[in-house]
This record gives sequence, structure tokens and C-alpha cells, in this order.
Amino acid sequence: MTRRTERVVDAELVLWEQMASQILPIVGEGGFNSLYARSVFLTQATFPWFVVDSPSSGTEHRFAELKRCLHRQTPTQASAANRLLLITFTDILASLIGEQLTTRILRAAWRNHTSEKADKEFKND
Repeated sequence: MTRRTERVVDAELVLWEQMASQILPIVGEGGFNSLYARSVFLTQATFPWFVVDSPSSGTEHRFAELKRCLHRQTPTQASAANRLLLITFTDILASLIGEQLTTRILRAAWRNHTSEKADKEFKND
């Protein structure tokens, strides 16, 4: 079960990293951290165990706290909490910068995520 949770969480964190790389140039580190902190706070109403500090600076450890928190849960709980966090984050972002720009950011992040995943699968064959 631990390995399955790790795989699920690691896959979800890749999307967070890709999304952050698209959003940080627009809203800056402080803006991103504020959006993230608010999203975490709102997610805690549904998942009281979801206690995560603001992301760290730097790409390697930005979501280390999120990773630790999610790894302590079952894959189902981790995915549900992360999904709510992501939805909450994107809803707040859309209310600030508009749905059209948010959609473009998410598409770019998803495209990068899909391309990287396909490259890894191709190299592993």
C-alpha cells in the first residue's frame, strides 16, 4: 500500500510542479504561496488531517510538505484531498486572473506533464 501511495502522490506532484512553473511567472512566488495557503486552508474543512505549510522556494523541494502529508494517507484519501486542493486552487486562480488564462495555464501544464510521461514511457520500452 505504501508503494501505491508513493506512486499516486508522485504522479500528482508532477502536475503541481508543472502548474507552478506556469503560474509563478504570472503571479510571483508570494502570489503563488498565498493562493496555495488559502487553498490548503479551505481543503482542511473537508480533510482535517490535511496540514501543509506554504511551498518552499526552489523547484526541488517546493511541495515536500504536501508530499509528506499525502504519503501518510491511503491512496484514495491522498487523491481525494489532492483533487480538492487542485480544484480549490484553480477556482481561486480563475477568480483572480480569469477562466481563459487559467485554462491556458492548465492546458500548458497538462501538455508538459503528458509529454514528460510519454517520453519516460518511450525510454523505458
